[in-house]
Amino acid sequence: MVYLRPPGESAMRLAVLSGVSLEFAAPWMRVAPHDPVPVADAVTEGRLVWIGDREEMARRYPRPGLVLPYPFSLAAAPLTGAGTTWGGLVLLWPEGHADRLSAAEEDAVRGGCDRMALVLARADGEGRPVLPGRQPRILRPARRTPGPIEAAAAVEFVHRLPGGSCALDLNGRVTFITEEAARLLGADAEELTGALPWEALPWMDSPAVEDRYRAAVISRRTTTFTTLRPPGHWLRFELHPDATGISVRITPARPGEHPTATGTTGGDEEPEHTGQAALPSRATSLYHLMHLAATLTEAAGVQDVVDQAADQITPALGVHALALLTAEDGRLRVVGHRGCTPDAVARFDSAPVASDTPAAHVLVTGTPLFFGSRAELERAFPSAVVLDSAGAAWAFLPLIASGRPVGSMVLGYDRPRNFHPGERAVLISLAGLLAQALDRARLYDSKHELARRLQAGLLPHTLPHIPGLEVAARYLPAGHGTGVGGDFYDLIRLSGTTAAATIGDVQGHNVEAAALMGQVRAAVHASAGAPPGEVLARTNRLLTDLDPGLFTSCLYAHIDLKHHRALLATAGHPPPLVRHPDGHTKALDMPPGLLLGIDPAADYPTAGVTLPIGTVLAFFTDGLVEAPGVDIDDATAGLARRLAGSEAPTLDGLADTLIGHARGPAPRDDDIALLLLRTVAPV
Repeated sequence: MVYLRPPGESAMRLAVLSGVSLEFAAPWMRVAPHDPVPVADAVTEGRLVWIGDREEMARRYPRPGLVLPYPFSLAAAPLTGAGTTWGGLVLLWPEGHADRLSAAEEDAVRGGCDRMALVLARADGEGRPVLPGRQPRILRPARRTPGPIEAAAAVEFVHRLPGGSCALDLNGRVTFITEEAARLLGADAEELTGALPWEALPWMDSPAVEDRYRAAVISRRTTTFTTLRPPGHWLRFELHPDATGISVRITPARPGEHPTATGTTGGDEEPEHTGQAALPSRATSLYHLMHLAATLTEAAGVQDVVDQAADQITPALGVHALALLTAEDGRLRVVGHRGCTPDAVARFDSAPVASDTPAAHVLVTGTPLFFGSRAELERAFPSAVVLDSAGAAWAFLPLIASGRPVGSMVLGYDRPRNFHPGERAVLISLAGLLAQALDRARLYDSKHELARRLQAGLLPHTLPHIPGLEVAARYLPAGHGTGVGGDFYDLIRLSGTTAAATIGDVQGHNVEAAALMGQVRAAVHASAGAPPGEVLARTNRLLTDLDPGLFTSCLYAHIDLKHHRALLATAGHPPPLVRHPDGHTKALDMPPGLLLGIDPAADYPTAGVTLPIGTVLAFFTDGLVEAPGVDIDDATAGLARRLAGSEAPTLDGLADTLIGHARGPAPRDDDIALLLLRTVAPV
């Protein structure tokens, strides 16, 4: 695969493809600089990247390792020359290559890249740059075309072979098929030519059949499988691949080749029906794991990741027990588990990272461990903790994200098993995806905890006790974002019989809004005691000078408990609701005022209200009444009815009643602040 970078773009596009079908390369048609694939690292870091086998691919690049869990080796190198990076080259080798590139191979790769870069630079210098097309150019190896006599002899040779024969191109379509092969498949040769077998033959519409084809194309080695053609014809398929396609031999399966369970079986070094317990096929497992990968991208906190992993891994892999551990303060902590005994969880939890246990070992070394039986585990780790008493095989996998360990995953199986290379690659890929999701989730939880503490620090820790006044307050952050916002409230004691109450709303629910909210609260505090209009005017001039670029609404009330009266002014904020002692409730009629921070000369007129004993003032932000498709006046009237009709014996109970409807399952789009004041007889 040759990737080129179009002018003015940071991402590369696939320009040339050879040896596999376009379908295989489709997920990587466009590669961004920081995509988790080898060619992105090779180009970004300016070096040759070598992946020796599928386990290394699964460990270092979980996404491609999960999609293509087949045996192959890979090299990726940048196309660089004269200070310009033109793109990258990717080469695949069949299984069986040495662990490293030989010196001659490495020289050939580097030399080829240098020559390609020279051609690209020369073409660009001549004003005819080589650019990737909308689809990559697909190259086929050149072969001599046989003459008529030779072609006829080749066809006769094929027909004389026992069984049936057919040829597939790299896309899997039938390009040639013998009559005997068609008879064994139970179809007409003309109908099969040009078709995909798993589309033309319903009984071959199995993920495992297509998986065997994919394995042959990618690994470039002979692959076999046995499957049932209804009602009772077992057929054996041998796939012999090369760079141009696959030659397939079809014969009736011998009795010993029939699988122990219904369905398709296959194998690389050994058949997959080896006497183990019935397991999901590789294709089925990949389906579950790909689904898990998709859901992990939506998981928010650590608990979401743990629940998704535990719920999906166990059925996908036939796992009997699972434990997820993270490293904290030099010890392993169990963050989630399924099917584990309490004793095992207790012994896993808080074990030192430096302890001689397999879970700690894989975390420290980054190397997975697989034990097919209890005896294997006990030989390697005599004092190892097992997940449950029924465990008979175990996989210990490091959770590594961005090159650093974040934890371990332990999988327990209730029967002995052989962890064949394909299964190991899938498990390692899974661990890599889970590690990345867990790392993101821990960051998410940390940010939300920081936001919670920031919000708690900006809002009043306690409200002052003022004789003659009962107080209750509530704050709910928005249902999305950082969990910190710009809504605020405050109650300020001015004297033994006077107090100031304020509530406001800074546009947005982020750190910037919270920072401005803190400044508004400080400004109101500094001016508290002055007439309400003057308090808002001073705060407005301060915000105008700061020019924060955010709108701020504010309501300020000066409460005189001795004379049972309050004066209020508003800067674009909803007026408070007033519930009179007789239960009559309505919004206070107030003259409007401009939002803070817009016009430094804005004037804020005041309004007054009497406060006989038993009067309730409800200050709130618009998040409590705004809802999609609901008129704001109707929503406010509904809140007034709830306030009037509530029989809550305490003001705290009344606050819970008013804010309870906002605690629905749907995420809120805005913060909510509520401040309730009720005049009572002084004690």
